[in-house]
Amino acid sequence: MKVYKPEWHCTFSVNESAEESASWKERIAWFMRDIADRLDGSGRTIKIDCDVTPKVSRQDMDSCLGKGFEVTQSLLMQLAQQAACEDVMRNAKAELFEEDFQH
Repeated sequence: MKVYKPEWHCTFSVNESAEESASWKERIAWFMRDIADRLDGSGRTIKIDCDVTPKVSRQDMDSCLGKGFEVTQSLLMQLAQQAACEDVMRNAKAELFEEDFQH
């Protein structure tokens, strides 16, 4: 009886700037991204490298990335809500946030 063993590999990396070992082409690309961010004024450019073996379709990869960003947005919304609640509490009950507060 033959035993089949599935094998796969996935490398995922996110960069916000050129790595030290980047080629001159990559450095120019990052320079252009930086200019675009400055012109735009309200964004953040990231580069996603994803290598999956066996290959998956671009559509499936895009779907996974989209779902990942949905989770990211949800987490950021929770953090924003928590920060807003803390701001209200700091204004309403500043004494609770004092370092030397005694019960």
